[in-house]
Amino acid sequence: MAVPASRDDAPSTGASILRELFEVVVLAVILYFGISFAVQTVHVEGLSMFATLDDNDYLIANKIDYKLHPPQRGDIVILRPPTLSTTDYIKRVIALPGERLLIHDGIVYINGHKLDEPYLPEAWTVNTEWGGPSGKLIPPNDYFVMGDNRNRSQDSRTFGSISRDRIDGRAWFRIWPLGHFGNIYDEQPSLESSTVFVG
Repeated sequence: MAVPASRDDAPSTGASILRELFEVVVLAVILYFGISFAVQTVHVEGLSMFATLDDNDYLIANKIDYKLHPPQRGDIVILRPPTLSTTDYIKRVIALPGERLLIHDGIVYINGHKLDEPYLPEAWTVNTEWGGPSGKLIPPNDYFVMGDNRNRSQDSRTFGSISRDRIDGRAWFRIWPLGHFGNIYDEQPSLESSTVFVG
C-alpha cells in the first residue's frame, strides 16, 4: 500500500528545485565568462584582407593562443593600432621581432630573403617601398603587419610596427557566410632560401 507523502515533503522539493536552478545559473555564468575570455566573434568590415577575408565575414578569434606562445608569421591577428585604441583591425603578421624588413618594388624581404605571398589578390602598386635602402630592424616585442589587399590597407606601412600587447587574438576560422565556413589559412607566406636581396 502506498504511503501518502507528508506535507513536509513539499518545502524540501521546492528547495531542491531552487538549488538546481541556482547551480544551472552559476554554471551558465561560468561558461559565459570562460568562453568570453577564450574566444571572440569578429566582424570583418572593409576589403583590406581581400581575398582571404571579405567584407561582412564573421570569424571566431582565439584569445588564448598568444598567452601560450608568440604570434607567428602568417597569423591573421586582431589588433589595436597605435593611433586608435578603440578600433580593432585585422591584419596578417609579416615580420617578427628582431628581423630586418625591407619592402622594395612591392616585394617583401626578410633578412634579405624574399617572402613568397601566394594570398595576394592582385598586383601590388600602392605604398610599395618601406625600410630605406637596407631595410629596418623590427624592435623587440614588435610585429610588422599588413593587409592582404596591399592597395587598400592601412597597416604597419602607415602606423609602424605593433607591440605584442596590442594584439588581442588570432583569427581562427570563418563562421559566416555559411558557404565559406571553416579554415582561413589555405595559403601561408614562406621565405625563399635561395633569394637574397642586396641593396
